Amino acid sequence: MVGMGYRTIKTAVGAGLAVWIASLLDLEFATFAGIIVIMCIEKTKKKTISTIQKKFFASLLSIIVGGLFFEWLGYNPLVFSVFILVFVPILVKARIQGGFVTSMVVVLHLYTVQDANMDVFLNEFYIIIIGMGIALLVNSFMPNFKKDIETYKYKIEQKFAIILYEFSAYLRDGERNWSGKELLEAEEIINQYKSVAIQDVENHLLRKQNKDYYYLEMRENQLELLSRMAKIVSVVSSLGLHVKQKEMFADFLEYLSEHVHSGNTTGISLNRLEECKTSIRETELPKTREEFEIRANLFYLINEIENYLTIKKMLFAKRSD
Repeated sequence: MVGMGYRTIKTAVGAGLAVWIASLLDLEFATFAGIIVIMCIEKTKKKTISTIQKKFFASLLSIIVGGLFFEWLGYNPLVFSVFILVFVPILVKARIQGGFVTSMVVVLHLYTVQDANMDVFLNEFYIIIIGMGIALLVNSFMPNFKKDIETYKYKIEQKFAIILYEFSAYLRDGERNWSGKELLEAEEIINQYKSVAIQDVENHLLRKQNKDYYYLEMRENQLELLSRMAKIVSVVSSLGLHVKQKEMFADFLEYLSEHVHSGNTTGISLNRLEECKTSIRETELPKTREEFEIRANLFYLINEIENYLTIKKMLFAKRSD
């Protein structure tokens, strides 16, 4: 059914449960407990807790300040307007303005019954506790994003493998027709992954980041390097001169395209890159300006791919820390 998401189901169950409990306790304005649930359920656990804190303290403050206002100045619309003018700056100063709407409903309850005795205060307090407690309870059940995250990882790695292979193929054949669309597609997948990863982090209350978030940062940084490399690969390929050093580096890129995954194999890849670099250095010096330009750009690409691998190496160092 359209719109029938996980959050909608939790809101429906929580709101109904809160109204039922408040009614069982014979509380006045019992339906307000359901409204509180609806207003407090957020996308993540951390956002829900933050919302509940603001609404809770704002509501308690409104009971006290509102009761004093009405008892001293009378229960009339003008006093209510003055109360809002005074109360809003207090909420802003306390940085709990997110609880404004809930606190206004509480004050309007006082205005409706036109009494600010202890029974009324306790009635509102119980409703607030029921609504916010149920919201916290139902929002403790969150979907598991592990499968989605693994799918995004696989898609990103597939795109990276294609990009690296196309780099190697393009170095061998400057006439090869490659649009570079995988660079844009990888960026789009990373952006999709980012929203899921952040949501997953915010559903774990005792940690700010996790290994999946570090992985995302790594791939973002690597993609930036690959995008820069694409321009230089195009330049090297446009210089039609065939040199064996270009073939040697193309072989390494092809090897790298076959080993794009989440595991820690950067040590092996860096060793192979060092061997490739040494082999290129041991070849004869360039004899023409065009060959010199190709060799210079190749060394730039080698440095960039070394940075690409180092970024991943740092990921595993960060995880071990």
